Amino acid sequence: MAVYDLEEQENIDALKAWWQDNGRLVIAAVIAFVLGIGGVQGWRHYKNEQSMKAAVLFYDLEEAMRTGDKGKVEDLAKRLIADFPGTSHAARGGLLAARVAAEAGDRDKAAESLQWVAGNAKDESLKALGNLRLSAVLLDQGRLDDALKAVTTPPGEAFAALFADARGDVLVAQGKVEEAKAAYQIALDKLPKSAAYRNVVEIKRDALGIK
Repeated sequence: MAVYDLEEQENIDALKAWWQDNGRLVIAAVIAFVLGIGGVQGWRHYKNEQSMKAAVLFYDLEEAMRTGDKGKVEDLAKRLIADFPGTSHAARGGLLAARVAAEAGDRDKAAESLQWVAGNAKDESLKALGNLRLSAVLLDQGRLDDALKAVTTPPGEAFAALFADARGDVLVAQGKVEEAKAAYQIALDKLPKSAAYRNVVEIKRDALGIK
């Protein structure tokens, strides 16, 4: 029994000595681990909360669209962009605000909204849509170089045809007939055979003359 007590005491003494040397590191590691878990959970909660708030604002924006309250649409879109820029709702709000501005004849305001979407949307589809609509607005304004730049590089194969078609439209306006025909041909090559829009692209290409 005495031997057991002695061994036990030696183990306790050794543990105490180890704790004196390493205790602070252990405590720091535990604290860091707990804070890390709390930080991840806190960040997820924050993101979910931001997304929910943005969704409510976007719902109000859609309601304003339905009732024709263009001023409210613009205000709500600005709030979405200012307060929730990282959400898809902000990009969608920017697209709707641009549509309202374009319908009101305010091309500058429409271009401003679309430039934000094209430059800040996290979703590649929304970014592509922003660039396509921006190109159309800039083309309408006669800002041809900027319009072409907006659709120079598609974000992926899914948008290659639409971007090529948009480039063709700008190139026609620039008087670059052969380049425009080439762009329309790329669009046709990328479009599915069953796509109804092929007819539109073919008409635009054929109007430039076929060699």
